[in-house]
Amino acid sequence: MRIIISVSANITVVPFDHIPHLTGTVHKWIGQNNAVHGSISQHSFSWLKGAKKGNGGLNFPRGSSFFISAHDEQLIKRIMKGAIDQPELFAGMRVLEIKLQNTPSFERGEEFFSVGSPVLIKKKEEDRVKHCLFNDAEANDFLTQSMHKKMSLAGINPDGMSISFDPDYRSAHTKLVNYNGIMNRASICPVLVKGTPEQIGFAWNVGVGNSTGIGFGALN
Repeated sequence: MRIIISVSANITVVPFDHIPHLTGTVHKWIGQNNAVHGSISQHSFSWLKGAKKGNGGLNFPRGSSFFISAHDEQLIKRIMKGAIDQPELFAGMRVLEIKLQNTPSFERGEEFFSVGSPVLIKKKEEDRVKHCLFNDAEANDFLTQSMHKKMSLAGINPDGMSISFDPDYRSAHTKLVNYNGIMNRASICPVLVKGTPEQIGFAWNVGVGNSTGIGFGALN
């Protein structure tokens, strides 16, 4: 299930590295003392649309929108209630409208999705973390394996499900994202998800790759 949230124009300049602020807003709406914090994320959210650069940051003169998705419908309803009760985001932006969208029926067995936020793949190598990118040979295996793990935790059979970056997308590129001082190299490239309608719907909701709960890997 997904909610699409429309927000008002900013009053003060939004920092370029504002994703931790957006994450903090989502976590505020989820609420404290719940099983979501500190666990493997079964939700995802996109970045704000319509940004314009200026005055040392970003501005949203016509307001903006973003979406939050989750496998657990109760979590989405909890977030919706939080957004209604506490509509403030940051930089003077406020929630104006919330639209509920049910998970589509993905009957074809495969779906291409553009990304609503860059896809982050982290792999530990001895004492450091490597960021795998869309054109790395092991990237697709990682996307598939990490989704299989999330599906198993959710009680969904992962057999036969796979995820891969679109090799024919000519505009694929990477983006360096500063998250609280940690630099993350992530990929902006559509993905192909193959599987049953339930498996594809699950991926559409929870996002792909690492750190979907802090603003990476959301699927449009």
